[in-house]
Amino acid sequence: MLVINEKQIQNLYSMSEAITEVTEILKAKEQEKLVNPHRTVIDFSEREASALYMPSADLEGNVAGVKVVTIFPRNPAQGKPTTQGVILLTDATNGEHIAMMGASYLTRLRTGALSGIATNLLAKKDSRTLVVIGTGAMAFEQVLGVLAVRPIENIILVNRTSEKAEAFGEKLIRFGVAVSWEVELNVAKAVKKADIICCATRSNEPVFEGAELRPGTHINGVGSYLPSMREVDETTVMRAAKIVVDDLAGVKDEAGELIHCAKSGNWSFDQVYGELSELAAGDKQIRQSDEEITFFKSVGAAYFDLAVAKGVYAKARAVGAGMEVEI
Repeated sequence: MLVINEKQIQNLYSMSEAITEVTEILKAKEQEKLVNPHRTVIDFSEREASALYMPSADLEGNVAGVKVVTIFPRNPAQGKPTTQGVILLTDATNGEHIAMMGASYLTRLRTGALSGIATNLLAKKDSRTLVVIGTGAMAFEQVLGVLAVRPIENIILVNRTSEKAEAFGEKLIRFGVAVSWEVELNVAKAVKKADIICCATRSNEPVFEGAELRPGTHINGVGSYLPSMREVDETTVMRAAKIVVDDLAGVKDEAGELIHCAKSGNWSFDQVYGELSELAAGDKQIRQSDEEITFFKSVGAAYFDLAVAKGVYAKARAVGAGMEVEI
């Protein structure tokens, strides 16, 4: 078995590669070449934490995988990362377990790739200002995904603590992102300037008011993953001309903002415009005017992890990265 750690993956595998391979897996989904059982979530409510078990298989590629990821928001106080995970990759022709790799970075990367793909399909072509609400670990790859597909000239960082937002901006500089950025503590002021908004929080209450959105704004919501969580408000949902989701089955169970709106009786899941796979395959018309507000909601699915894990494994084999171990 090939074991590949987080640092090796980060040195080996880029956002552009992730966008390419996630796009391919989205097309495979539309062609019904995937098996994707619904994931199992175990909540540890006393710690506000969760463990997720996510299996999938690519029938054409003859590979299967399972990701186990834990999300423990209190971990930074103990000097541990909030999100930790591993992916086990299996050869589906003979059942051999061929690779084990760190999943924390890949989870962030595939989520950023999904937002990049959604942004490319839904955001205005001339979008220049990106507003990032929440500057935790998940947000960094959100920025990279958007930068890969739109000519962003200004990034506005919104966080409860300015110090964390400043540190995020400095990280962008160290990474080589040559785009100006600023910190804004007034979320309404930031939202009113946005062409694209990325929300990457674990908030139980909406993080901005939908009434503040300019016509033509595109929103990526990736932080909330439980029915109790809500990053966007009902106004945003009602104003959105198109709501696109990464995986409809998962969203119906886990996207708190949409579940809340459905329960209110003012909106239903029948109003979801489509899954991202339908847009990626060219089966749906995309943005029809620069006035449309669009909303992409992502809760994740195992086949997205499988897409990037396959890519990492192939590249590691090609360049001789990772360590062979006998189980």
